[in-house]
Amino acid sequence: MIKFFKSVAHEMKLVTWPTAKQNRHDTMTVITSSILFAAYLGALDWLFSWLTQKM
Repeated sequence: MIKFFKSVAHEMKLVTWPTAKQNRHDTMTVITSSILFAAYLGALDWLFSWLTQKM
């Protein structure tokens, strides 16, 4: 078990962590794409809802 944790600690030293600027950029990309996707699905929902009410 100790060997496992030593191995994990060694591997964690090899990880390249993103900078704060990269984190902000990636976060904004996810938020923006989520908002756009939600708007797209909301528009489709509204359209299909409107179409079914007209039938």
